[in-house]
Amino acid sequence: MADDLHLIIANKAYSSWSMRPWVAMKAQGLEFRETVIGLDQPDTAARIKAFSPAGKVPVLQHGAVTIWDSLAIAEYLAEAFPGKDWWPADRAARAVARSISAEMHSGFTNLRSNMPMNVRRSLPGVGHSEAVDAEVARISTIWRDCRAKYGAGGPFLFGAFTNADAMYAPVVTRFKTYGVKLDSAAQAYADAILAHPAMREWYISAAGEPWVIAKYEK
Repeated sequence: MADDLHLIIANKAYSSWSMRPWVAMKAQGLEFRETVIGLDQPDTAARIKAFSPAGKVPVLQHGAVTIWDSLAIAEYLAEAFPGKDWWPADRAARAVARSISAEMHSGFTNLRSNMPMNVRRSLPGVGHSEAVDAEVARISTIWRDCRAKYGAGGPFLFGAFTNADAMYAPVVTRFKTYGVKLDSAAQAYADAILAHPAMREWYISAAGEPWVIAKYEK
């Protein structure tokens, strides 16, 4: 049952890892409780540790089951709540969706470091380097290829909104914050993500948060 789902996340302004399962669950219509723990506060580590054996967020509690790590949560939800668009129905498309999700999960470290997520700021031109621009190009290629091969059924990577879109949603916010120039196909995809009701709700919540952390406000 979805009525005992509890998602523990960090600041919506800054936490890309937290955004992924939150947006995925909202997009698939799951109801859940959420707890937001502010980062870089005196009690942050203790509060997170009370929920997470790894000492990190996001964490999903489903009854007696605790799942941590955004991609593990995505896979758990697909098993626990079948019949939704967690992954593409076609096996080949599903394999690609999992591959690009894993690539996002483990890669793009230069982009992460130089363009940290901050959905409340506009910092055009900040954070670019040769390494960052190469990762932007790779992400754009992923988006274009998936849209061309699998996206006929809707505006997202595999038509309908899936876990793969949730994995790339924080990157879309980074591109918006830092004014990253994209080709028309990639920009159309980014616009579709930003227009999704779950993303709009996230932005509204982030705007009302009380925490301001200097290192993310550069």
